[in-house]
Amino acid sequence: MSEHGPISEEPSIFDGDDESSGRGVVRIASVAALGGLLFGYDSAVINGATSSIKEIFAISEAALGFAVASALLGAALGAFLAGRIADRIGRLQVMKIAAVLFFVSAIVTGIAPNLELVIIGRVVGGFGVGIASVIAPAYIAETSPARIRGRLGSLQQLAIVGGIFLSLLIDWVLAELAGGASEPLWFGLEAWRWMFLCMAVPAVVYGVLAGTIPESPRFLIAQQRIPEARKVLTALLGEKNLEITIDRIRATTTDGAAKPSWRDLRRPGGGLWPVVWIGLFLSIFQQAVGINVIFYYSNDLWQAVGFEESASFGISVFTSVVNIATTLIAIALVDRIGRRPLLLIGSALMTVALGAMAVCFATAGTDAAGDLELTGAAGPIALVAANLFVIGFGMSWGPVVWVLLGEMFPNRIRAAGLSLAAAGQWTTNWLITVSFPSLASFSLGFAYGLYTLFAVLSLLFVVRFVSETKGRSLEDMEAGMRPAPEPGTA
Repeated sequence: MSEHGPISEEPSIFDGDDESSGRGVVRIASVAALGGLLFGYDSAVINGATSSIKEIFAISEAALGFAVASALLGAALGAFLAGRIADRIGRLQVMKIAAVLFFVSAIVTGIAPNLELVIIGRVVGGFGVGIASVIAPAYIAETSPARIRGRLGSLQQLAIVGGIFLSLLIDWVLAELAGGASEPLWFGLEAWRWMFLCMAVPAVVYGVLAGTIPESPRFLIAQQRIPEARKVLTALLGEKNLEITIDRIRATTTDGAAKPSWRDLRRPGGGLWPVVWIGLFLSIFQQAVGINVIFYYSNDLWQAVGFEESASFGISVFTSVVNIATTLIAIALVDRIGRRPLLLIGSALMTVALGAMAVCFATAGTDAAGDLELTGAAGPIALVAANLFVIGFGMSWGPVVWVLLGEMFPNRIRAAGLSLAAAGQWTTNWLITVSFPSLASFSLGFAYGLYTLFAVLSLLFVVRFVSETKGRSLEDMEAGMRPAPEPGTA
């Protein structure tokens, strides 16, 4: 299918014909994307609990930064291992493992009597997040028709931002019901503990629904389970050209008797394949712009510049709604205008927004207590810039990077390549998250100036190295095993 056809011919993801969407493919992708909802919930739920954890356990800013970022250490490890585990036991089994980890994390963190157990619970949940961040985009890409793969792949990011919204909304509601996040709510447990415990419900739902969807046909073919793969492909895509499709998948997933391994990421002459480097740097830049600072620390950030706790919760919830709305824009556009244009537009918007925030915070005054204070127009400008930043990220780097990571790697190295890229993403996320409290104490203007620099570099990286994948089948991604094409070519 040519990527240059008229827009009017693009199908909706809810079309019912086999060629465009496949029977049940939207439902299957939606179930897989539920891992993203838990990913988003687990990542952002800490936002409503940071002040309470700091107060109750009497810890320093550095210790708070480590506690917040501890989940990301587990996520980096989970992402690094997920691909190899998925290549051995299958995509569905890995989803079920992630669901169990989310459930355990919710309980342990919610009832933790000390900071050490909070951190352990966060690391366990982070391991689940890392697994989900790899397995959902890989599975969705492997079960989606090429024409709508971008939209279905974007469901992962929609679920992530939906999880972020859900966690921030629950944080806000529970804090309001208790009269503060540190106040007791039900059964003598403080509101911040219930923020974590609530994650147990979607974890159970995810684990149950993961048992209702089929295994990835590309994994089945790689395991020589051809009859099962044929049945799944028939249900997903219909019977048209079925044997040709199976033969093409088999040619790109098997290599004699050899099983996929980390060694496949290296070129015969040494060094990683160019596509692996591109995936890794896409992941790094996605986090280096500081997006998760908004979702992990926004309550503390807005309180630090003069907003009350209740108003800060409200601002965080509103920002998450903006994030959802802009992700829907990305879903509508990613298969129409392509991945690369969205990344370029997003980088430009993020650069402008982050630059404005850097100026506002760098020129802010202080109140009588010596705390930072945004006066005059600086407060509204910073709020608008923060939401413009979320818009730029939500319509581009948020969903599009996950789409690209799910589809850009050739079949044989998809799981390993995605694991390496996602591990790099979570490592960068950890570095940004753990450093923010110290950077903010030094200068918020400097912190956001640094994120602005990364936004500029992300723009230059896309211009030079990222090629379009819109409309190409996964079996055509063998081009990724050759040097990257010139910018702008598909």
